[in-house]
Amino acid sequence: MTSEKESLPRYPSLRSPVDIIFLFCCLVLTADVLGPEIWGTLGKTKDYPLWYWAGQQILHGGDLYPKDPSAVFNFIYPPLPAVLLAIPAWFGKIPLYLCLSLLNAAAWWVTAQLSHAMTGSGRVPGQWLYFLPGFVTIGFVFDMFDLGQPNLVLLALMMYGFWLLRHQRPWMAGSMFALATAIKAFPIAVFPYLVWRRQWVSLASMSVFLLVFLFVLPAPVRGFQHNMAELKTWYQGMVGSSSAKGFGQRDEQNWSWVNQSIIAVTHRLTRPINYNQDDPTKPVRTMNVVDISFEAANRVVLALALLIGLGFIAVMPPASRRTERSDAEELGILFCLMTVASPLARQYYFMWLFFPITILMHRGAFDPRRKARLWSWLTLALAGALMCLSFRVFPRDLQAYGNNLAATVVIALGLVWHIRHPLREQVTSSITQAALKPKREASARA
Repeated sequence: MTSEKESLPRYPSLRSPVDIIFLFCCLVLTADVLGPEIWGTLGKTKDYPLWYWAGQQILHGGDLYPKDPSAVFNFIYPPLPAVLLAIPAWFGKIPLYLCLSLLNAAAWWVTAQLSHAMTGSGRVPGQWLYFLPGFVTIGFVFDMFDLGQPNLVLLALMMYGFWLLRHQRPWMAGSMFALATAIKAFPIAVFPYLVWRRQWVSLASMSVFLLVFLFVLPAPVRGFQHNMAELKTWYQGMVGSSSAKGFGQRDEQNWSWVNQSIIAVTHRLTRPINYNQDDPTKPVRTMNVVDISFEAANRVVLALALLIGLGFIAVMPPASRRTERSDAEELGILFCLMTVASPLARQYYFMWLFFPITILMHRGAFDPRRKARLWSWLTLALAGALMCLSFRVFPRDLQAYGNNLAATVVIALGLVWHIRHPLREQVTSSITQAALKPKREASARA
């Protein structure tokens, strides 16, 4: 049986039908980005012109944010992404858009490689099982290319960070976590997990590199004082602003149906919020089951977060019972929680379910227990049915109630079941190894 470590690093091959499909999809998705810019009258829309503008601001020494933190920001990310965008933006729009498309394609490939390698199944998937997670998440991948959003790249960085951590390279792992956080802040949610698992070297590395990426790296380009001022403005406008009206510069999206985070769904259920506020042409619609204040709703969110955090800690196996399978399932739950814990979780954020979905597919294909295989596929089927409610043929009311959030909960519960019902022989092996470890260390000292 080929090990996961041996199966990890490889490039796409023209001899593999699945790899050919992958390359074809990348060409089609890249054409969707470049075609309107080359032949269209308006050029490529969505977030691409914003990335070009941010890169040009860096190249010409302009400001990324208004002086007043309460004013509307065009660019809502920290300064580092704009500095990185400036390099391809120097060559023009088409080279920038092509660079971003190639980056998404590489991130897609890396995410698939690492996801299959880190499931803990000890098995190399066949071609069609390898293809399946990418097929069921293709809608999210399309959003990454079409919108120009970096969430797929962030996922690849986080996956690579955990792969490095698994292979005893915590310092490098911390740098990957820091880079993802410096690009888009929500991966900071990995920090408490590293604290609980006592990954002190990785924590130190993440802290150091986060300072480097936020303060040191942009300074030679922007100037230290200019960069500090922009970081302060960004923090005040994005992180430090929260009210009943909204938060993080996108008030019309925060409480609307497009946001399926735990925070947004909880507020929609506990306050009379118009979840059509992103579209003034739509009638006012609310879905609250109770009517409490903004502060009380925030307390409900905090209580839910505490309960979820304690529940996650409760299902995490102690060190003596950890296996590669349980570590994979634990990380899968963590990725689910990071996705829905972000204050803003739009449709494309759920690209981060790629890894948890892959784990359940491996359990459905390779678990020696018939019950476990059936449970895995039923979990995926239910989650898939919930995600399909995002199709436009269904009313957006269903999305307002959090169909993708519900799908994430279902996937997380499926992984919890697997953690609570491990393979007996693997548990016995991990306990034996933990018992023998002090003896081996004593022998080595002698």
